[in-house]
Amino acid sequence: MEAPFHEQTIVRDIVTKFPKSADFFKQYKIDFCCGGEKPIKNAVEGKEVLLQDLLKTLNELYQDMIKSKENIKDWTAISSTDLIHHIINTHHRFLNEELPQLSPYVTKVFRVHGTEQKHLAKVHSLFHQLKTELEQHTIKEENEVFPLIISYEDTHSDEDLQILKKAIIDLEDEHDVAGDCIKELREITNDFTPPNGACGTYRLVYQRLEALESDIFQHVHLENNILFPRVLTQK
Repeated sequence: MEAPFHEQTIVRDIVTKFPKSADFFKQYKIDFCCGGEKPIKNAVEGKEVLLQDLLKTLNELYQDMIKSKENIKDWTAISSTDLIHHIINTHHRFLNEELPQLSPYVTKVFRVHGTEQKHLAKVHSLFHQLKTELEQHTIKEENEVFPLIISYEDTHSDEDLQILKKAIIDLEDEHDVAGDCIKELREITNDFTPPNGACGTYRLVYQRLEALESDIFQHVHLENNILFPRVLTQK
């Protein structure tokens, strides 16, 4: 069977076809959401993995998935309305619950350990910047952009299309800002690795920040690489 992925395959297309590859890309800090438009050959430049080794593993994992007949959700095959409902009920709900719950723990760790661990001031600042960005972003999507996308599926109005295209470009810019925040958080926390002897709350914060990163990447992938292109490619 011919290998489905090669050095010119676009990263976002790999994740769309084989969602589990997202975990693999995350391991090597390969951006598959905001920066997912690159060929895999370019995406691995400067990363701690050889291109041919990565492709070999990806193709083997994909073939194993095919042989196991695992049921993989094909998000490209469902309507924009259903995809929007999934994003709201899964990713927006997660953010709405997790961001306010995690906030006091981030503040507590900074308050208790910030004198000795100077980077925690930046963690505190970045998290709350990210929290504000995401809260405002999801409200805009749910109240303005998503309803217009659902309406456009029925009306195909040229006026709605022009409004949507501008709004989506703005949303993608906001995704870039959120992506930069979470990438910087990963960098300054040494890949969310707490220092030796860190207390339980310290470890909890790092674990939940990493889980937040994973959800954001999946969330942005579904929007940037599947939902939004459906609108942006309309004429």
